[in-house]
Amino acid sequence: MRHLLTGIAVTLLLLLNTLVLIGPLMVFALLKLVFQSEMRDNCSAAVMWIAETWCEINKLIFKICLPTQWEIRGDEGLRGDTSYLVIGNHQSWVDIPALVQALNRRTPFFKFFLKKELIWVPFLGLAWWALDYPFMKRYTKAFLARHPELKGKDLEITREACELFKRQPVTVVNYLEGTRFTPAKKAQQASPYRHLLKPKAGGVAFVLAAMGEQLDAVLDVTVVYPSARIPGFWDLISGRVPRVIVDIKTRELDPALWQGDYENDPVFRVYVQDWVNRLWEEKDARIAELRGLIS
Repeated sequence: MRHLLTGIAVTLLLLLNTLVLIGPLMVFALLKLVFQSEMRDNCSAAVMWIAETWCEINKLIFKICLPTQWEIRGDEGLRGDTSYLVIGNHQSWVDIPALVQALNRRTPFFKFFLKKELIWVPFLGLAWWALDYPFMKRYTKAFLARHPELKGKDLEITREACELFKRQPVTVVNYLEGTRFTPAKKAQQASPYRHLLKPKAGGVAFVLAAMGEQLDAVLDVTVVYPSARIPGFWDLISGRVPRVIVDIKTRELDPALWQGDYENDPVFRVYVQDWVNRLWEEKDARIAELRGLIS
């Protein structure tokens, strides 16, 4: 009963926080549609401040209502005036609050690349646009075979969406596994890693091709849950997650990673995939190390 009441209380507080701040966010989002140049950038800054404030209030709600201990490692030297590419393992919806705990107001507000069609989702589409989330257009190989004149157009569209980041720092989040980890998915993939699914290099290659020159470093983020099973979001807000470890390693970003054609150059494709595989081998070992320290 205690966990149920905690979950209900936290849910209501999160909802109240959202309802209070969504109005001002929408006002500045609509103003962005009207203004251009400097005024538009000022509206973007206001929207970002509202989103970061929403995250900080959520952190306060978690701190007051929940027993969860957030153990953040390697966060020394994080800066709000530097652009980062965040690469993390993905196990649960709790990964997002973990990122918020570790990075909010420590780095630029983080963005996810979204499919262009999501801009039409009521309210959320406008909010994502106002928050300057990059909307990307990806064409399948089958579609390009029928329309070869559009080859490279998807990357051009995404680069245009990222133009704003030349005027402001950004944190871009990319989950290389493409889906949440489960033992069943690991077995289905025959993943060679103990704690991870196979990484997909195509998504991060697309991000690097679109905005590699604007990124300064990689934040290699590893989230570990000490409990026997991976917790869900309800487990978190009902007080059933005692501890979460967020381990951060800042890595240099090799310019060679975006100076090739991933789609059409097999040598470059192998180069990017090898870089991703090395990251994943180290991350798998790091998870095993952290779990060993826990036990």
